[in-house]
Amino acid sequence: MTELTDITSLLLSRIRDVADHPEPGVMFKDITPLLADPAAFSALTDALAAVAASTGATKVVGLEARGFILGAPVAIRAGLGFIPVRKAGKLPGATLSQAYDLEYGSAEIEVHAEDLSPDDRILIVDDVLATGGTAEASIELIRRAGAEVAGLAVLMELGFLGGRARLEPALAGAPLESLLKV
Repeated sequence: MTELTDITSLLLSRIRDVADHPEPGVMFKDITPLLADPAAFSALTDALAAVAASTGATKVVGLEARGFILGAPVAIRAGLGFIPVRKAGKLPGATLSQAYDLEYGSAEIEVHAEDLSPDDRILIVDDVLATGGTAEASIELIRRAGAEVAGLAVLMELGFLGGRARLEPALAGAPLESLLKV
């Protein structure tokens, strides 16, 4: 338990609160100090790579944009491939897309379907679980591409926004691991 407490303390100490960003009344959780600290970033990468190993993942999907920053080193550390899930129109070539609703409007994400196969077990990695909309869309996208969702791993879960409750049905028993809960 000491190891978990130590990494939790380390990670929390490197996340900065920024008041009123991106709009008044929002307390933004800035992870750039964590990324700038090699010990903290390495500890985070190790912890998420351990989740990849425990889920039997064969590839890591990172969600644009901070999921790229976290997911790529996790994939390398775990010895797995990395696949970016991007905003619509950013990937060249043939893609699968998935639209989803936001608080005000909608958005769309895409993946190169040829990067996923029925033999793949995918761990989705992102920085924050908020309402769960992007993660839910990525789960659907991965399944539509023919791969299995092995789980979802995030640095931080904003529990008061209800993302976990939204995602549990979509995950269909696959684990949702958050290193920090706020």
